[in-house]
Amino acid sequence: MRTSIATVCLSGTLEEKLHACADAGFDGVEIFEQDLVVSPMSPEEVRALAERRGLTLDLYQPFRDLDGVADDRFAHNLARAEAKFRLMNRLGIDTMLVCSNVATLTVRDDEVLAAQLRRTGDLAQRYGARIAYEALAWGAYVNTYRHAQRIVDLADHPAVGTCLDSFHILSRGDDPAGITQIDPEKIFLVQLADAPVLAMDVLSWSRHHRLFPGQGGFDLPGFMGHLVRGGYDGAVSLEIFNDTFRQSDVDATARDALRSLIWLQDRTAALIARDPSASARMTLSTLPEAAPARGLDFAEVHTDDPDTVGQLLDQLGFAFRGQHRRKPVQLWTQGAARIVLNSGPRVSGTSLSGFGLQFPDPAATVRRATALKAVAVPRHHTADEQPLPGVRAPRGLEVFFSPAAAEPAWQAEFADPATTDAGLIRSIDHLNLAQPWDAFDESVLFAESVLQLVSRPATEVPSPVGLVRSQVLETADRAVRLAVNIVPQTLGGSGYPEHVALRTDDIVAVARRARAAGMRFLPVPQNYYDDLAARFPLADTDIEVLRDLDLLYDRDDGGAFLHFYTATVGRVFFEVVERRDGYEGFGAPNAAVRLAAQYETARRRPSRERTEGGV
Repeated sequence: MRTSIATVCLSGTLEEKLHACADAGFDGVEIFEQDLVVSPMSPEEVRALAERRGLTLDLYQPFRDLDGVADDRFAHNLARAEAKFRLMNRLGIDTMLVCSNVATLTVRDDEVLAAQLRRTGDLAQRYGARIAYEALAWGAYVNTYRHAQRIVDLADHPAVGTCLDSFHILSRGDDPAGITQIDPEKIFLVQLADAPVLAMDVLSWSRHHRLFPGQGGFDLPGFMGHLVRGGYDGAVSLEIFNDTFRQSDVDATARDALRSLIWLQDRTAALIARDPSASARMTLSTLPEAAPARGLDFAEVHTDDPDTVGQLLDQLGFAFRGQHRRKPVQLWTQGAARIVLNSGPRVSGTSLSGFGLQFPDPAATVRRATALKAVAVPRHHTADEQPLPGVRAPRGLEVFFSPAAAEPAWQAEFADPATTDAGLIRSIDHLNLAQPWDAFDESVLFAESVLQLVSRPATEVPSPVGLVRSQVLETADRAVRLAVNIVPQTLGGSGYPEHVALRTDDIVAVARRARAAGMRFLPVPQNYYDDLAARFPLADTDIEVLRDLDLLYDRDDGGAFLHFYTATVGRVFFEVVERRDGYEGFGAPNAAVRLAAQYETARRRPSRERTEGGV
């Protein structure tokens, strides 16, 4: 499949966008008019740069309000179009996007619109060009792909075809199955965009909330399936209007964009493979087979204060397994929970820097990650050390892949690998990760595509510094669970705490042991327990135990959830959870209590600690 992307998707100058698209691996780009107008490069320089970087220039866009107008205005529109065709010759572009009329329409007659497109096609042919007619979802007269195609068919001109845009089709709830009835030679371009399912006017939805495939709620594999079955084999381009993307790092966004198309091809190929009657001209790339993760192997904390973090782990009952034989790295374990403290020379502060996942075949997972443009983590190991390949997730988080094992081989690299540490903590239940506002969608797509996790419905939680959006991603068997949070913009992308949640079958015993060892828990206000007594039919003695130990409580139809939080060190804290009778949530109703308590605790610290400790 030939991949393309509209320059409007990305931040930066036109030159920066072209370099980013080429570096990411796109085949071509669409030139958005505004990007060219404000660029100091001449059209010839743009063309030359694209050729040097191996990019085709697939489309010039947009040309607005051509059709459905009176003769005098149409004559003016033809003059505008001719100027654009001359410009396209300089750029080396042969196709121009023509949007259905929104602002100047006065004629509602298919025959008239077809005649106007036919005359524009005649003009385009003189310049070796063609036009792709697109039905905007908010078009004044033509606003569905079927209507646009009827007019293209009436025009009956070799230089007049259609452009199919998934957003304009799916946002209206139109059935894309009709795409298979369109002559594929008359589809001049396909543009893709995903989007969250929102109840708002379609114009605002389109201009601000489009997403890359896999990041929203549209069935894009199904959409692509209709295209493939219909015989289309031309370029598939991304056209994403998104305020966040246009403020984000251009290289990271371009990489994420191509990853979404690679993921989509694989999903579409799987869909087509299940349809024995389907025949396809388009070649779809597929991803290497790789089994999902079997579990969390370890969590890694970068810290310049290992004594304080180690004290927390000791109070929770973890055993110190010693230093790595040649690195400033400590290992702490309890049950199947493994925490690595890395105090390397470039470490400053305390933060959750990465985690390991166990896979049946780590090499296959690496091949899949590489195919999805994940960037490898450089990691030196000696001949007697376990290879631990890894990739960088968005914004630098490192994810490592290891073989599934109850006792990972890499543990032998620490001074005391034989320490017996059976205790009250069973395993790492989940990781709670913070992402800045401009990396959230990228992070979710990375987890879904590279790590093969499944997204659950997002939730929003109020905090003293803004609304926190949380997205849970997990394997189908819930062996791996990640909660990804958007950092409120008031924190500027830093200072928001992350945590490791540890699972036990006896949280009261863990809490009492930790408190006896001197641990101070995150304080929970008395008001919470008064409210808890009103919400749930708990015995007074149960409420008293919860209050005394600063435990939080939730329940659903399946069971109950008890948990507590440690103090925050830098940007890291720990949570201990007990799941009873099949409870599968994360205590979401208590998140606001935790955020408020952390804010209040941080507010009372000296200013330097408050800056380092976050919220």
